[in-house]
Amino acid sequence: MGTDKKSTKHHRGRRKKRAKNSLVTNIVLAVAAVVFCISAFQLIKIVKGYMDGRGEYKEIASLAVKNPDDKDKFRVDFDELMKLNPDTIGWLRFHPEPSIINYPLVQGKDNQEYLHKTFKANDNTLGTIFLNVDNRADFADKNSIIYGHRMKDGSMFRHLWDYEDESFYRENPYFYIYTPDRREITYQIFSVSKVGDDSKAYMTSFGSEAQFEEVVQIIKEAGLYDTKVDVKGEDMIVTLSTCTAESDDNRLIVCGVKKKEVILED
Repeated sequence: MGTDKKSTKHHRGRRKKRAKNSLVTNIVLAVAAVVFCISAFQLIKIVKGYMDGRGEYKEIASLAVKNPDDKDKFRVDFDELMKLNPDTIGWLRFHPEPSIINYPLVQGKDNQEYLHKTFKANDNTLGTIFLNVDNRADFADKNSIIYGHRMKDGSMFRHLWDYEDESFYRENPYFYIYTPDRREITYQIFSVSKVGDDSKAYMTSFGSEAQFEEVVQIIKEAGLYDTKVDVKGEDMIVTLSTCTAESDDNRLIVCGVKKKEVILED
């Protein structure tokens, strides 16, 4: 009898332990399922954001750009762009590569407005490529600064990072800005640099040509390689800026010096 009672208590104890273990397992599985669902939802949301943003900019290019693959006949319909967004100030294009950088340019009321707002004013992490609020919209400053995100899907300014490779630079040393007054401005890249967000490379006005030359030298010294492109005190430059994966305080800048400006015929 005593042995039977001990055996019964032993089995009951094992059942209680199994039940407790089963409850813990179920709780862990439930929590894991919730975490998985939340993560999956967030991933879907991110992917959808990328797709929506890229779709919007593809639609804008189809609407506004004529002869997209022809360097000499490439034209932008700024009347159509202005209807969509009156903050339009230009169009940025790389040719031949990275051809994915082919976007409208805006200038907002500050440097935060277009960080997460697309050209059509949709809330999206892609944002819009925009000109520094302190710059003149006609690119007449000594240093015009243009900002864009380094997106993981390869859009916006992600492919500025292609210029880490000097051989890529040698094959693609130019970019172009088109303006509403029918100008096509050609820039030759003179430096690809990594700088802090407080670098003098972000100066937009200068007290003298000598000060400008000093800043250009700072940019060149930070360069990943020597492009052997000269920049003089009377020149004007454009600085394309995007973030790095290394630090929130660091930036990659691709700087071009103005080489030519022409008025395009219709």
